[in-house]
This record gives sequence, C-alpha cells and structure tokens, in this order.
Amino acid sequence: MKKFSFIAAGAAALALSAISACSKDEGNALYIYNWTYYLPETIIEKFQDEYKVKVVYDQYASNEEMYAKIQAGGAGYDMVFPTSDFIEMMTKQGMFAPIDHSKLSNTGNIDPRIIEKAKWDPNMEYFVPYYYGAATIAVNTARIPEFDESWKTWKIFERGEYKGKMTMLDDLRMVIGGALMSLGYSTNSTNMEEVYAARDLINSKWKPNIMRFDSEAFGKGYSGEDFWIVHSYFEGIQSEISGNKALAEKTKVFVPREGAPAYLDGMCILKDAKNKELAHIFIDFFLRPAIFAEFADNFNFPPTVNVPARELVKSTPFVSVDEFLDNTSLDYDVGEAIKYYNDSWFETIRIGK
Repeated sequence: MKKFSFIAAGAAALALSAISACSKDEGNALYIYNWTYYLPETIIEKFQDEYKVKVVYDQYASNEEMYAKIQAGGAGYDMVFPTSDFIEMMTKQGMFAPIDHSKLSNTGNIDPRIIEKAKWDPNMEYFVPYYYGAATIAVNTARIPEFDESWKTWKIFERGEYKGKMTMLDDLRMVIGGALMSLGYSTNSTNMEEVYAARDLINSKWKPNIMRFDSEAFGKGYSGEDFWIVHSYFEGIQSEISGNKALAEKTKVFVPREGAPAYLDGMCILKDAKNKELAHIFIDFFLRPAIFAEFADNFNFPPTVNVPARELVKSTPFVSVDEFLDNTSLDYDVGEAIKYYNDSWFETIRIGK
C-alpha cells in the first residue's frame, strides 16, 4: 500500500479505533498493525463473529512508521502488512515467524504470477500476499480530448502545454522507478549512473511541468478538475469521482507502456507474536474468495491476488488485473544503493536544489 488518504477514511478509522478500544483487555485477541484504511470494518466484524475473538486494529501511514515501531518493540502486535521491499528487508533481519502452510487451505487461490514476482520468498515462507497494486496515470479526456493510445507513456509528463495541470506522487520509488523504466532500466537498478540519469530526466523534463508531488490530495485535485493528468493510485481517483458520472466516463487510466513500479503488500506474522495460531486463521479467512471479493469491492480494487474472487466482484475498476500483473515490476530491497535514490529524491528532485 502506498501513501494516500481520503477524508472518508476518518469514519472508518474511528470505527476501527472503537474496535481496538473495546478489546485491549481481551485475552483472546489478534493484534493487527496495518495500513490506514486498508481493511474493511465489515471483514473485521465477520472474523470476530465467526471465531468469537477480538481484533485489535492499529494503523500506520508508511512502511517507515511501521518498521520503526516494530524495531522499538512492536507494541505486542501479531501481524503486520509491509510492502515488498520492506518484507524482504525485515525477513533478512529475522523479524518474522515462519508461515505454517499446514494451517492454510486457501493459498491455492493466489495468482501464480504474483508468487513469481516475489523472488525474495517464492515459497511464501515468511509472507502471504495481501494485495498487489501499482501507480497509474489518470487523464481527464474532457479537458484533453486529443488523448489517444500514443499518450500512454511516461513522456506524457513532458507535455509543456499542460504545465501546472499535472501532479506526480510524492513517492521516491514510484517516481524514480517510473523514470528508470522509461529509460529502459530496471525499477530496482543499483547502478548509480542509471539512478542519476533517472533523476536528471525528472528534473529536466517532468518536474518543470507538474504542479506538485502529491500522495495525499491528488484524488480531490483531480475530481475538482484542478489537475487533468495525475500520477496516482487509481483507487484514490476512483473513490473521489464515484459520484461524478460525467467525469468518470471521461477518465482514462493506464499503466505506461514502458511499465510501472508496483507494490505487493503481504501478511506477515511477527517473530514474537503471542497468537500465531489466530494469525494463521486470519490469513486463511482473508484468502477466501468471498472475503477477498468484499475487500476488492470496498476499495474498487482489481482482484489481483485472488483468482476465484474475480468471479465474485461487483465493482468495475479502471484497470484490469492483467494490465496490473503483466506490465509492472515490483520494488525490491536495493540494499546500499538506496542511497542513490534518497540523494536524488531529497537533495535534488523533491527539495529542488
């Protein structure tokens, strides 16, 4: 999950906080630490009702926030939901308990293409996929009627005629990764010259045309038609324009033909979890087709992870499952080369030196 938020999330957060508050003293409880607004309350309630347990649900806004808290002691959590590069890093650091596949009956529902992408753990020894997504580009074709297939490239941000009407995500791996892929390099490049070439492309060709880097309010900016070309998590766009039929019909969302960086969030059981048994039960519960379909419909996600759930979803996302899985590349832990990304982002791109 990447860093976006909705005003509507407030109500959900309050409801989930209430669940946490009433269950802190329960002995038979599952302590979950997950992204903000990333698990529907209805699913939590169904799990509690079926297994006669309580879920203590706390939320974080970034992988960095989650990692710092777990490193500091973890506050007694049983499960966390990191993104692929953090799963890889935390697995190397011995922070997770092994997954006991004898306790799981629904892992066969997972699309094999996702497991193939999880090169750091192809046998799911320390994680089970939760959701696979990617940043996309949304275009308001009412404002840009000349949009066609030839525009479906990262070069869209080089169009100076739309200067000030474009935004990009405030996310270094998504933006630098996109630039790397547009140059024909891997989104996980550890080559300093390639990363700096991506930096230079962003600074010289893209940044002059965008209004800002924004991972929070891009959906509202797009729905208000302040911005017409938006690098985004499409679920943020879809949520904001769901009540605006005219804009929805004129919105085109695509993965650039050069490819785009993707994220895979996983269900991981912490090494010191007190209720590993219940954590396994939750993982298997979530992988039920009907439960995963409910999750996907709640956020208008394409049901990327769960194959049989695709027959049960009721929503119609802008981007297909195949477009997500076939034309994207996961972010992996790039080790010490992350310095090149951080230097590029914080010293030149984001700050503007």
